[in-house]
Amino acid sequence: MKYKQLGRTGMFVSELCLGTMTLGGNADAGMWSSIGAVAQEEANQLIAHALAGGINFIDTADIYSFGQAERITGIALKELGVARSDIFIATKTGGVMGSGPNDQGASRGHIMDAVYRSLERLQVDHIDLYQIHASDPVTPVEETLRALDDLTRQGLVRYVGVSNWAAGKLGKALGLSEALHATRFETLQAYYSIASRDIERELLPLAREENLGLLVWSPLAGGLLSGKFGPGAAQDSNARRSNFDFPPVDRDRAWQCVAAMREIADARSVSVSQIAIAWLLARPVVTSVIIGVKRLEQLTDNLGATDITLTAEELAQLDAISALPPHYPAWMIERQETLRYPNAAGVRREKKTL
Repeated sequence: MKYKQLGRTGMFVSELCLGTMTLGGNADAGMWSSIGAVAQEEANQLIAHALAGGINFIDTADIYSFGQAERITGIALKELGVARSDIFIATKTGGVMGSGPNDQGASRGHIMDAVYRSLERLQVDHIDLYQIHASDPVTPVEETLRALDDLTRQGLVRYVGVSNWAAGKLGKALGLSEALHATRFETLQAYYSIASRDIERELLPLAREENLGLLVWSPLAGGLLSGKFGPGAAQDSNARRSNFDFPPVDRDRAWQCVAAMREIADARSVSVSQIAIAWLLARPVVTSVIIGVKRLEQLTDNLGATDITLTAEELAQLDAISALPPHYPAWMIERQETLRYPNAAGVRREKKTL
């Protein structure tokens, strides 16, 4: 397991992060029951196994099973006797948590209420990384930044991040935080997979330029890239994709990627899932890949991806089969940069690893 610097902060987190979206779902939890219903005992086993595998980073959210995922995570860490300083806990707020008009969003009111509830459920006195989970079209960015700045000054939150924002809004927030002398977003949590590389259009260049930690969710596209799906594959009724078809993916592109990854996986005697995760781990801008599992064997398989170093030829093959179609203004910028400085397109800032 490698440990990577979290953006420009002084903290280092494992290159794999244990996601908790599969924890706590039940018949009363709506769509969360389709994603996972891992109970306390099984969650304890998963978290213990993750820690033994070198993971020091757990990501959750208040909206996951409406607080149950946070609660189960907090109990597990207590029952396992995990020292607070040995684990980096990230959670998120912004989703719909009730029927009231203010039970969602990134307003000062909702953030201040939500953070105390998350602290209580997690049974901790601070949150290492507090993330705004969704883009709020109503609340001014300044209001959100001021609230998060107050939380960091109070010691309730140590770092702040954002998830699922557009590049323009995130860039504006970074500029405002500097102008306001407020705590800035240090991380971006975004969807990224070999079959869906849209992040590379605007968000990834911004993350690289601003030295944001990039946390990847759904690296297997909701299980679509696990190797269990595709033309001619038998339908697994227990797989998440069979019950919750998310995130959206161009199936034709996905199957091409799966076929290419299967060829490499078979040659290495590893799983398709491991190749999909290894491809992401090889991207210089990626800080940590969030893995969400329901069973120990899935976790063990995902952990095995950290032992795989894809060759330059394998990476080139996968990059080519999954490449985004040319788009404007990227193709013009690349052309102009090449004319201005022949090596500009090859300049990359790689994060240090331990």
